[in-house]
Amino acid sequence: MRPLDISRALTPGHPNWPGDAPYSVTPGARIASGDTVNTGVLSTSTHTGTHVDAPWHYDDHGVTLDAVPLDVYVGECLLLDARAHVGPDGVTPDLLDGLPSLPERLLLHTGEPERWTAFPDTFAPLTPALVRRAADLGVRLVGTDAPSVDPLSSKTLDAHAACRDAGLFILEGLNLAHAAPGTYTLVCLPLPLVGTDAAPARAVLLPAPRGA
Repeated sequence: MRPLDISRALTPGHPNWPGDAPYSVTPGARIASGDTVNTGVLSTSTHTGTHVDAPWHYDDHGVTLDAVPLDVYVGECLLLDARAHVGPDGVTPDLLDGLPSLPERLLLHTGEPERWTAFPDTFAPLTPALVRRAADLGVRLVGTDAPSVDPLSSKTLDAHAACRDAGLFILEGLNLAHAAPGTYTLVCLPLPLVGTDAAPARAVLLPAPRGA
């Protein structure tokens, strides 16, 4: 199995969270204009597309991205199809019924498409009860194909707060449209931005080691 890219492709006009800085790459140097090389000038939100949230994003006393251990984002993970377990408030903890333990990384396919033509105003967030259940089963990182673990209109960010209280790290905006449920090795490498609240990331799935 080749690495399966579960990152959202960043293209011109990629939709961002309402109010966030839009994604753009404008021309810098151009060989056609007589420059030695071609370059581009990148401008975007730290929450563009597939991205990780550092605790400082939702907790003024939380650590910034450079203080999050990189091993959180690399290692065994379980991908679950959560679409049949979405209640009025989001993905419910019964998704995890019958699982005595979990690997440290849990990814949830909630039904988001491969590409967003517009930023989704409705999606399946995570319920705080699910977050707490996942933490009790050994999870350190929870990832979702939704743009956030909380609803678009939330002002209290209950799922973010549950992650904070349970010590879970957050990965959002995955592209899981072509990923089958199962056990994998996750390799998710956010940009090494110092002192920030989040960063875009490239995330791929590799076959799980034999015996996993």
